[in-house]
Amino acid sequence: MTSRNRQAGLSATPAGYAEWLAQVKERVHAAQQRAALAVNRELLQLYWQLGRDILDRQAREGWGSGIIDQVSADLRAAFPEMKGFSPSNLWNMRAFAEAWPEPAILQQAVGELPWGHNVVLLTKLKQEEQRLAYAQATLTHGWSRNVLVHHIELRTVEREGKAITNFEQQLPKPQSDLARESLKDPYRFDFLGIGTEASERELESALVQHITRFLLELGAGFAFVGRQVLLNVGGDEFFLDLLFYHLKLRCYVVIEIKGGKFKPEHTGQLSFYLTAVDAEVKAPEDNPTIGLLLCKSKNKIVAEYAMRDTNKPMGVAEYQLVESLPKELETSLPSIEQIERELGEIDE
Repeated sequence: MTSRNRQAGLSATPAGYAEWLAQVKERVHAAQQRAALAVNRELLQLYWQLGRDILDRQAREGWGSGIIDQVSADLRAAFPEMKGFSPSNLWNMRAFAEAWPEPAILQQAVGELPWGHNVVLLTKLKQEEQRLAYAQATLTHGWSRNVLVHHIELRTVEREGKAITNFEQQLPKPQSDLARESLKDPYRFDFLGIGTEASERELESALVQHITRFLLELGAGFAFVGRQVLLNVGGDEFFLDLLFYHLKLRCYVVIEIKGGKFKPEHTGQLSFYLTAVDAEVKAPEDNPTIGLLLCKSKNKIVAEYAMRDTNKPMGVAEYQLVESLPKELETSLPSIEQIERELGEIDE
């Protein structure tokens, strides 16, 4: 067969070939993932066992802390091609086994995370419940190690599902549970760098300018649609502060920003917007639009009462532009002038 004939034969793919090739690619990717997970589990098992041995030997035979340096030197000499046997990492292994006394932990979310993620959980969190919660969240959302650190510092998991909502009454399960867990309280906007007296429009503009950080704070699933989105209802024009689409909930999310304290009449305005989006924007296959009122402050009981008889799914949460600090720490903080001066010295 000539080269031209071979090329002609290759170009004439049989029916169903594309679908079959796509399935093969999926199997290859799945096999690669399983192999990577298996290698990761073996590494974690090795690190846990080594940490357990060090703990046991120190407790049973009185080995001192200096044994860590000796073990590190001996293992690196025996396995020069392997990384991970530094003294600091051996201490991490010891802490890993001490934090999780039972090897069964490797069958849970912790065992599916890379070693670097586990070190972050050990060093950044003190309570077992917190470590387990952030381990599960990392798996669910696919957080990188740096993103995991970011969420721990912002206490994201502790804030999830804390907004006051009427989702349980207005949405079917399991959508109501997912919607509730998708909202936080409070929302942290200290990355905006604006004062607490910023107006609603200034806050809205700053959030859009920092949309990547804003989406990270909102959480997984939110996709930005627009700001000041026009709705034409019977010839009258209305503008939504911010409009998002939630990929997991399969619905639009209207976010309204209020620069002051929550007022009951805010729910009436938001309810109207949700009705309008459902009628004018939502596709038939989309789920009902939900709303989120972001306020500088709220009375929890007032907010609960205001939403009790509202037939549109919505939530109320506070936002923080600057995280509050204990008064004894406020006076010890450097001034803006001091920070600018020190940064200037660093640049020089």
